[in-house]
Amino acid sequence: MEPPAAKRSRGCPAEPDERDAGAGAARGQGRPEALLDLSAKRVAESWAFEQVEERFSRVPEPVQKRIVFWSFPRSEREICMYSSLGYPPPEGEHDARVPFTRGLHLLQSGAVDRVLQVGFHLSGNIREPGGPGEPERLYHVSISFDRCKITSVSCGCDNRDLFYCAHVVALSLYRIRHARQVELRLPISETLSQMNRDQLQKFVQYLISAHHTEVLPTAQRLADEILLLGSEINLVHGAPDPTAGAGIEDANCWHLDEEQIQEQVKQLLSNGGYYGASQQLRSMFSKVREMLRMRDSNGARMLILMTEQFLQDPRLALWRQQGAGMTDKCRQLWDELGALWVCVVLSPHCKPEERAGWLQLLSRWDKLDVCPLEEGNYSFDGPSLQPTVAPIPELLQKGSTCITNTEGWVGHPLDPIGCLCRALLEACRLEEEALTLYPDSGPEKRKVAYQHVPVPGSPGESYLVLALEVALLGLGQQRALPEGLYAQDKVVRNEEQLLALLEEVELDERLVQVLRKQAGLLLEGGPFSGFGEVLFRESVPMHTCARYLFTALLPHDPDLAYRLALRAMRLPVLETAFPAGEPHPSPLDSIMSNRFPRWFILGHLETRQCELASTMLTAAKGDPKWLHAVLGSIQQNIHSPALLFKLAQDACKTATPVSAPPDTTLLGIALELGLQVMRMTLNIMTWRRREMVRWLVSCATEIGPQALMNIMQNWYSLFTPVEAATIVAVTGTTHATLLRLQLDTPRREELWACARTLALQCAMKDPQNCALPALTLCEKNHSAFEAAYQIVLDAAAGGLGHAHLFTVARYMEHRGLPLRAYKLATLALAQLSIAFNQDSHPAVNDVLWACSLSHSLGRHELSAIVPLIIRSIHCAPMLSDILRRSASSWMRQSPPTSPPATRASRTSARGTMGTSLNSWARPGRPSCWRPTGTSSSHSSWRTSNRPTRARRNSCFWCGSVLVEGQWGAWEWGSPSPLRPPPLLSNEAHVAFQYY
Repeated sequence: MEPPAAKRSRGCPAEPDERDAGAGAARGQGRPEALLDLSAKRVAESWAFEQVEERFSRVPEPVQKRIVFWSFPRSEREICMYSSLGYPPPEGEHDARVPFTRGLHLLQSGAVDRVLQVGFHLSGNIREPGGPGEPERLYHVSISFDRCKITSVSCGCDNRDLFYCAHVVALSLYRIRHARQVELRLPISETLSQMNRDQLQKFVQYLISAHHTEVLPTAQRLADEILLLGSEINLVHGAPDPTAGAGIEDANCWHLDEEQIQEQVKQLLSNGGYYGASQQLRSMFSKVREMLRMRDSNGARMLILMTEQFLQDPRLALWRQQGAGMTDKCRQLWDELGALWVCVVLSPHCKPEERAGWLQLLSRWDKLDVCPLEEGNYSFDGPSLQPTVAPIPELLQKGSTCITNTEGWVGHPLDPIGCLCRALLEACRLEEEALTLYPDSGPEKRKVAYQHVPVPGSPGESYLVLALEVALLGLGQQRALPEGLYAQDKVVRNEEQLLALLEEVELDERLVQVLRKQAGLLLEGGPFSGFGEVLFRESVPMHTCARYLFTALLPHDPDLAYRLALRAMRLPVLETAFPAGEPHPSPLDSIMSNRFPRWFILGHLETRQCELASTMLTAAKGDPKWLHAVLGSIQQNIHSPALLFKLAQDACKTATPVSAPPDTTLLGIALELGLQVMRMTLNIMTWRRREMVRWLVSCATEIGPQALMNIMQNWYSLFTPVEAATIVAVTGTTHATLLRLQLDTPRREELWACARTLALQCAMKDPQNCALPALTLCEKNHSAFEAAYQIVLDAAAGGLGHAHLFTVARYMEHRGLPLRAYKLATLALAQLSIAFNQDSHPAVNDVLWACSLSHSLGRHELSAIVPLIIRSIHCAPMLSDILRRSASSWMRQSPPTSPPATRASRTSARGTMGTSLNSWARPGRPSCWRPTGTSSSHSSWRTSNRPTRARRNSCFWCGSVLVEGQWGAWEWGSPSPLRPPPLLSNEAHVAFQYY
């Protein structure tokens, strides 16, 4: 409900002073302000006007006017805070959603008119242009203020929102920017005191006449009460004046629509599953923080209203009834609500009675059944935690073998370290000169400036130093990882938020000394420090904090920076996870989540560990001592091959800048990391192996030919035979690689010899997959090629499949070695076996190719391959298809006009193969005999396979030719007068053709 206008009762004032109220108000530029203005400013900020009147029996009119003049807010910052969102609106919606921007545009366009200030009341008209085809709209705005705060607003637009409307903003900005142009009058009670009876009667009658429809009933009621001597109104001295400011007992706070806040929070909570609702609730939390930063009492007031609506959320009772937990979004909102209450209660600016009232409210809310408990179990109930280093008597005497304080300060539901650090930094924050709606939303985020503010009563201390020490104390604490995914995720988020605050602080010499001191204390902190020598298995790793400390200390104390970062590289849960000699079950994945069900964020922690290692590698470039130290720490502490590979890639990229010579030491470390990845993933088939192998070859190429030959010579422990033969050997001998290495002829031949040796070794180890790559690589060297060919022949006897043999045979034919191709084809046919029902066997094309190859070599090779085909192929349709295709191929190869002798020899060859196949297909029957086909088959053949008149065709078996008979029909006839008539009828030829 909107609070009523500030009112108070006033007695009869003293006689007014006739002096001009504006006298002495205007001062020339550069001249000091008048004492009257200085005093009036101070009084207007802290005293209610009623207190001024009670303190002084007579206040001159010029003094009253100056106090009234300076009582209006003088800064636009508060106006902006109460009329803008807590987060940047979407692109292009600034005018549509932000009232402050719209009000500023109205002011700049001259829409403010008839502004009048009567005492502590400001009024004016705002003319807003209408849309296309719409008339101009006029809004009347009224603002009440007191002690530099707007206490109530009223606008004809009937705005229902959390923020002031654009019309209130326009009028307020006009009063701030053009204060001298506003007509100023004293409170209306001062004006009435100057009138006599006739003037007062005339004033009242004119007022009633001007607004008789609105005020006439009220005027008559008040007249009746005044005429009644015993009425309550006659018992009160004076009369209320809405323009005289607030009373002494009235609350002095900015106008806040409580009813609208409650309604909007309730609506947003009902839509809690949507992203926009959570975003708007966070904007309201940001608005509370902004109010607290400006020491506005409405911050706590708004937080109370929001908390009451959160407790009335119907989902809380439903979750409690079902025994289910809150959603993650709801948990985050409750966490932020609790953190804000910590800020409010611990605020050093609040009064003791205010703090007592808030604590009473919190106690009452805590007793409600629907009030949720703190999320996350921060007590460790598991087995005793053993240290991950060798037992050191001196260290173990300082603490036990389990974490003393399992409840960490960072990640706590109330975020004590974050609240304290923000409070201390806020005390050191410099005031921004320019007003900005969204300081973090520009193209370049403006860095916050801090300064050293001395702590009262503590010489040499400053709030900025204390903020840094508090943050490092919380981040460096050795603490157990809490239970549950949400609690663990909160630990990570709180760490990142704290470090983001520290990164905003510009380090000077004083802060650097603090960093060095705190880093030394963390290294020597024993079991209470996350950087101590004793680190327990359940401890939260220090990678994120160490990365900040390393970056900050490196320019000032490199030794300390490296010692701290190397100490923080440990990840104890992985160091104690595998007994000695036990293989890692999933090396390419981030980590085995099923082995560590409590560590839900282990993948994120490993990524942070990798980022710390990458930062150290980049910083140590050019320093072999620290590079090797970092390499040893990486090999000892990082157990994920994927992250090791990423580190190797980053190191190689850093070591080979575009405009500078490469760093050979860092390149060697990148290669060493790559070799470790190869060894870890050798027996694991992953989709990234080929990428890793190619990168390793390129990295070795960057180092030089010796590194490339080393990985070729030691390929057994790094690559599979397929990878070595198809990627390493091939990539290492490409033209681009040879140009990159710039080798002379002897060195190039040495590299080629190493690659050929590698290929032959791979072919011997895995001939099925590496024989053909080995032959291809050894083409230019006769002895190596012969050795590879012999490996294939030996493998054929040892079980090399017919498909691979056919592939190598085709390669041999392509290289112009048909006899070797024929030899491999016969070996493949000897291994081939096609059953009677395998009419779609994939080897049919290879068999046809083998037949064609044997035919091209001569009758002897063709005669030798026919028994292999008969023995290997038992499928009649496939045999028929092989014969038909072979016959067509041979007929296409024969010239149209051949000498009789050549044709006879070719026919004899065909007859030989046909007789053998026919005898197998129909044992005991003549070679050219086939059952007569049906007439339908003959008709089908005639319609679908009828040749043209210009072409002659012959039977594969008996040499008969197709000739044109009577009525244009095609018949089988004698091929020449020297040959006997065909043994088969037309139907028989057709039937065999389709058989």
